[in-house]
Amino acid sequence: MLPFALVPTAPVEGLARAIHLSVAPVFLLAGIAGLLNVLTNRLNRIVDRARQLQKEDSTGANRDGPLELGVHKKRIRLVMKAIELSTVTILLVALVVSIVFVSAVAAIDLALIVVPLFVLAMGCLMVAVVLFLREVQLATGQLRRRF
Repeated sequence: MLPFALVPTAPVEGLARAIHLSVAPVFLLAGIAGLLNVLTNRLNRIVDRARQLQKEDSTGANRDGPLELGVHKKRIRLVMKAIELSTVTILLVALVVSIVFVSAVAAIDLALIVVPLFVLAMGCLMVAVVLFLREVQLATGQLRRRF
């Protein structure tokens, strides 16, 4: 028989376990937030450069302006889609964290819900990173044309 002093800590131990299980994906959220920061900074730079090209194009100072603007439009689309997918990933991971927490606290097996959500989140993240890679390739391709 368990000593009386250990009985009240059992719910606390269950809560501690639930928190422990839920915290691991939170580090993933922090990493994705860093990726979102990089993507939004790149988007800002692309938009600023496109605005500058539009000004130069209106004055006739840049003969390659229309071609370069077309590449910037593609880059903006790629970064926007990567931002959207990263945001969906964050929402899915947050949902996974919530479900894992509820599952651990309520002692219910919700693995049939958690597993597909997490796989979907990782799929969204992979596509976002591939789009980011493609945007970087377009950006470096522009540099090669200039030099």
